Amino acid sequence: MRVLYVITEIGKQSLSKPFTYLYDGHDQVDVRYRVMVPFGPREIMGFVTRVVETNKTKKELEEETGMPLRYISRVIDREPLLDDELMKLATAVADYYMAPLISVLQAMLPKSLAPRRGALKGPKEAYEKWVRLLKDEEKGLTPKQVECVRLLKRSGEVLKKEASTPAVVRALLDKGILEQFDKPRSRYVIPEAEREVAHEPTLDQRNAIEEILSSSHSIVLLQGVTGSGKTEVYLRLSEHYLQEGKNVLMLVPEISLTPVMVEYFSRRFGRVIAILHSGLTPAEKYDEYQRIKRGEARIVVGARSAIFAPLENIGLIVIDEEHVDSYKQSTAPFYHARETAIMRSKINGAKVVLGSATPSLETKARAMRGIYGYASLPRRISGQGLPTTTIVDMRSQESKGSVKHIFSKQLIEKIGEKIGKQEQVILLLNRRGYSSYITCEKCGYVFECPDCGSPLTYHYEDQMLKCHHCDFILYFPKVCPQCGSSSLARVGFGTERVMKEIADLFPSARAARLDSDAGKVAKNVASLTKAFKNHEYDILVGTEMIAKGHDFPLVTLVGDVLADIGLNLSTYRASERTFNLIAQAVGRSGRAKRKGEALIQTYSPSHYAIVYGAKQDYEAFFRREMMARKTFGYPPYYFLIEVRFLADKEEKAARAAADFKRVALLQGFKDLEIVGPGTPFLSFFQGKYRRTLLFKYKDGTLLRRFLRQEVERISGKGGVEAEIEVDPLDS
Repeated sequence: MRVLYVITEIGKQSLSKPFTYLYDGHDQVDVRYRVMVPFGPREIMGFVTRVVETNKTKKELEEETGMPLRYISRVIDREPLLDDELMKLATAVADYYMAPLISVLQAMLPKSLAPRRGALKGPKEAYEKWVRLLKDEEKGLTPKQVECVRLLKRSGEVLKKEASTPAVVRALLDKGILEQFDKPRSRYVIPEAEREVAHEPTLDQRNAIEEILSSSHSIVLLQGVTGSGKTEVYLRLSEHYLQEGKNVLMLVPEISLTPVMVEYFSRRFGRVIAILHSGLTPAEKYDEYQRIKRGEARIVVGARSAIFAPLENIGLIVIDEEHVDSYKQSTAPFYHARETAIMRSKINGAKVVLGSATPSLETKARAMRGIYGYASLPRRISGQGLPTTTIVDMRSQESKGSVKHIFSKQLIEKIGEKIGKQEQVILLLNRRGYSSYITCEKCGYVFECPDCGSPLTYHYEDQMLKCHHCDFILYFPKVCPQCGSSSLARVGFGTERVMKEIADLFPSARAARLDSDAGKVAKNVASLTKAFKNHEYDILVGTEMIAKGHDFPLVTLVGDVLADIGLNLSTYRASERTFNLIAQAVGRSGRAKRKGEALIQTYSPSHYAIVYGAKQDYEAFFRREMMARKTFGYPPYYFLIEVRFLADKEEKAARAAADFKRVALLQGFKDLEIVGPGTPFLSFFQGKYRRTLLFKYKDGTLLRRFLRQEVERISGKGGVEAEIEVDPLDS
């Protein structure tokens, strides 16, 4: 008899503990195996965390534990799902983010391998039939059969369908000359890239590489201005670790940047690369995951979830554009890939390189204090200086163009000038759709999402209203549902509207749009960016997807259509995000031999985030923003934890938050500030009302223990669920 301690697939805080089951079957079962277990009236999947062999009977065990015990239904796996390193990492992530371990495991593993019941329907290994030579014998064979034997002598193992005709192969199999076997087939093939010879690095690049390799720190910040050649440093570092027999994990912040980085690495290292990100189909992700696990790849390139790749013997982990928010998962377990990479390096001893032109304040502060190592790339590799920037005050009548103030006169003139010179233009607007919302001019009714209360954005292309938070979609209405009026006004503008104005102003210009609507199909992103680089388009309109990581030699003008679009968001990171986006966007201009320019349109021309962003003056922004963070008690001076309360009735959520705060204050924690109860931007989401408490603290040893215990205690009681987010970005 074996006693199994099993965590179930239910990721609620109130159920994040092992349950005890029995097993007396003959199948192998151990820790890190998935099993099906009865749970109440239904059958769910579990993950084994501990196994105890015993000679006691079921009755004796029940008497000992004082509770009825049930047998598992069946064992799913034939080997452990994770190795020791990944299991240690899962435990570390769950502990730091105070998340149920099962939620971390579900985030780590591809759909088919995740510990949830739905995984049983996910794609499994795909196989192809191959043949190989068993006996080198030609006597008595037909010419066709001899041809097949000689092919296999030259080539070794080949696909059965490529060896010869079915009749010839079958005859050779029957004679025992050939052997047939199955081989895993990959459903995702990385495009072949033409190999390149590495060019000589610049002096700055050589210095940065030497600094990183010689640093006694396991974590090093690589700060380099846009266009300074950080990617070449990544490639050189990778070459070093590959030569040492180590493997490389390369993370990029957006799925759209994966093809670009894969091409760089493929040209340098050939086909030893695997890809992991959520843009792959479940079958493709399963294949890539298994290929990595089998040791067939030495370099893994991917987005956030690639930090959990089953890559062994890692020597280098690179987090490119480490400041970008997309490295933080927005659903439980709310992990950050950067912090997870640091946890993984502590387990496996890998070097972590955090690359950025505009590092997060937390990373920069740690580098300045000597907690992280530091290397810099202060100059562009092209020899060109940074772009000439102009801040355009959109409040001024002289600036306003003739198209309802979307474009200033200056920007219209500059676009025409660049197109006339056969150069390219990027126009950034970090808002997709055509209009921000639709309102009734008669009664003021605003069309909102019934699931979360957010204003619905009008999309001209398919004539629909869409929620950008929970994907609710509505056909464009003909009348107001409140008063019946047909006078519906479109307010605000997004990337679709910019495209229309470009078509009206420059009818001969070839323009393309790249945002998360256009980029829903991953291959569209790769083909569109490639086409723009090949000058098949003159103008590229997009959201922040186009502001980082891309290198377009012919772009000599970047126009930020509305730079202050994120300044008024209710988050302590609003200024930092605005600065980063402007600085990164400006950095797309003038990256080759031609001088670059940038126009920053804004209604807040004196705001320090916009002034310093236009100048790409990171150090000045850092000093100013650090003063604000210290004054108001935000990272890196304080740590943050947000506790959310979700209920089917608004008063339940509000009462639970107030009660929780009262109990927390009674504990007398030192250097603790509790903000709230507050109402988040999405106060009603997925059928639940939400309230929040924000905990600001310096030493969280006792606080974290209290929060974990108290959240587990109240979750699921009185119709209220509570969840914890460590290091929230939107508070």
